[in-house]
Amino acid sequence: MHKGYLCIVLHAHLPYVRHPEHDFALEENWLFEAITETYIPLLDILQKLVDDRVDFRLTLSLSPPLVEMFNDALLRERYKKHIERLIELSEKELYRTRGDIHFEPVVRMYKERFKKIKYLYENIFKKDLLTAFNALRETGKVEFLTSAATHAFLPALSAYPEAVRAQIRIGSGQYKNYFNTKPAGIWLPECGYIPGIDDYLKTEDIRFFFLESHGLLNANPSPARGVYAPVICPSGVFAFGRDADSSRQVWSSGVGYPGDFDYRDFYRDIGFDLELKHVRLFLEPYGTKTFTGLKYYRITGKTDKKKPYVRQRAMEKVKEHSNNFIHNRELQIERLPGKLKFSPVVTATYDAELFGHWWFEGPEWLDELLRKIVKNKKIRIVTPSEYLSMEGDRHNIFQMCQPSMSTWGEQGYCGVWLNRANDYIYPHLLKAIDRMIYLCRRYPSAKGLTRKALNQALRELLLSQQSDWAFMMKTGNTVEYAKRRFEEHIKNFGLLYNSLISGKISAAWLAAIEDRNRIFQKIDYRIYGADH
Repeated sequence: MHKGYLCIVLHAHLPYVRHPEHDFALEENWLFEAITETYIPLLDILQKLVDDRVDFRLTLSLSPPLVEMFNDALLRERYKKHIERLIELSEKELYRTRGDIHFEPVVRMYKERFKKIKYLYENIFKKDLLTAFNALRETGKVEFLTSAATHAFLPALSAYPEAVRAQIRIGSGQYKNYFNTKPAGIWLPECGYIPGIDDYLKTEDIRFFFLESHGLLNANPSPARGVYAPVICPSGVFAFGRDADSSRQVWSSGVGYPGDFDYRDFYRDIGFDLELKHVRLFLEPYGTKTFTGLKYYRITGKTDKKKPYVRQRAMEKVKEHSNNFIHNRELQIERLPGKLKFSPVVTATYDAELFGHWWFEGPEWLDELLRKIVKNKKIRIVTPSEYLSMEGDRHNIFQMCQPSMSTWGEQGYCGVWLNRANDYIYPHLLKAIDRMIYLCRRYPSAKGLTRKALNQALRELLLSQQSDWAFMMKTGNTVEYAKRRFEEHIKNFGLLYNSLISGKISAAWLAAIEDRNRIFQKIDYRIYGADH
């Protein structure tokens, strides 16, 4: 019998970015980079595990904005052109570095990698990544989760039940629409929780969610099993607590595996390193320097004199670190008091984009880990639903607790999403929510152009609520873009509100913003109604 369980949870999310008004939009590269470096590599290794009949388990949340971008015809075609441009760039770099014993092998690796990604995208996945993910779900080895509609920071909206309910209901509904089944679990954006949010989950038949460690440890009463078992909220929904030790080992660039000196250095990209003449054709459409994805150096240490990346050395570290992770989980479980009458679960949660994008070797590490741990006699890898089923069947008892307010942001509470850099957004957000509720009451069963305007008003409101905007404003990363996007959606909402109140709706203008901000095509504004 296994002494304990490991539950690995990856949260895949990007903000909804789509700019048909431009031939090239720098921010669309966030999606393209993640497809190239994270999503397709993950699909590839997971499918190989299935083909090799490895009895692995993994839990993966796909946020609704990400799903919408996967399915967008414009973005699909733009990604195809993006990977073709990377192949062209790598071919030119291969010519430039020919004969260089340090850099030619690295460039060759990128060229082969990009060509493989293109082949998988076009020939295997048919440009349809969601269908590929769904095929994995049907194997029973990967459990998928939903998230809130536009990854809104739900505690900030909690004064309006309609707003929180709509975010959760739309996210759950999208999952059912694409996967033809209800989601068993949800990833709360930013792990943002306050007591009562689980009531909305219960209404949607969502069985479990995840919390930052202190959200569980500070529960009332204090959980006897710490973060090593989920608790039952008063609503009846289960809450799993993130294990800090396992997460830190993989997430931290300071004390974790990604900071190893032999791994690829994320920041040394040729888009910044090389003379402009060598990368001009790739960078020119953006009008600025940016990341290309071709990075030739390893981390080396705390020095500006980086050494060339050596793939073989990095892969040796992947094996070493996967063994170390399993060993540490064994020690972790063995240290727990033996008298506890349950099988503990270590819940290790990460941003999916860590694997491949930030930590280049992350997908290979995950592949090694999943192949090795299925042979482990002390730890069994499971999904949350499996654990609840096994432990529930065996003991039929979980402690009932009220988790505390918490997030997985810096310092663990709301400071990242509510501070001097971004607090100006909330009066506008709350006023717009109040107006959306009013519109729903005023037009309980609108038709025609009015209905289209109401649906678009809800889209603009939801897009203004993305937690990413407040996050970017706080961190100082692409601040102007975050402000512009937030203000654009709030402005569009205000114009739609005034048009609806006045009865003067411009069909041409409405069609233009419907085409640009086309998230959730089957949306129904009446979700903001009290009885919907």
